Amino acid sequence: MVLSIGHKKTRTAVFISGTGSNLKSLIKFSKTNKSPISIEIVVSNNSKAKGLNYAKRFKIKNKVLNFKNKNLSENKLLSILKINNIKMICLAGFMKILSGNFIKRFKGKILNIHPSLLPKYKGLNTHKRVLNNREKYSGCTVHFVNSRLDSGKIILQKKVKISKKETEFSLAKKILSQEHKLYPKAIQKVFNL
Repeated sequence: MVLSIGHKKTRTAVFISGTGSNLKSLIKFSKTNKSPISIEIVVSNNSKAKGLNYAKRFKIKNKVLNFKNKNLSENKLLSILKINNIKMICLAGFMKILSGNFIKRFKGKILNIHPSLLPKYKGLNTHKRVLNNREKYSGCTVHFVNSRLDSGKIILQKKVKISKKETEFSLAKKILSQEHKLYPKAIQKVFNL
């Protein structure tokens, strides 16, 4: 996916489930000249996701799908993405697992950010597991999404040192601030910028 200079930005959707702090940093990034993406729509599986407020504040379309019936929701989602001519998807704290079929439609065009140094600590409760295992380091990873959970090709990682007094909360906060810097850098890397 290489963009020529002066090329229009790639139409992107961001999928969220929660507070949307990564969404906020992606929106800010997308508004800069060095960003290869423009965020056209925000999708959430949670109507109470605080992140939807960022979509509203920045006047970005948003859509809530409950994913109770995964097939139905994914089919709706595919048609929404098609109507909006979306070429790339960024998962930012999206707590639903997309089907292999959905992922195939956007092969190599779905990115995710995960709060650990993959391939270690895939899935949930990462910080708790990291601390229980007395790791010296943790971090975050931006990777391509494939049909296996948190297993796609790694784009970029950022390592974070764990202090002696670290708690789940302090570690989560420390890593999240790195995520906000890492995600835009990873997007630039994908576009060879």
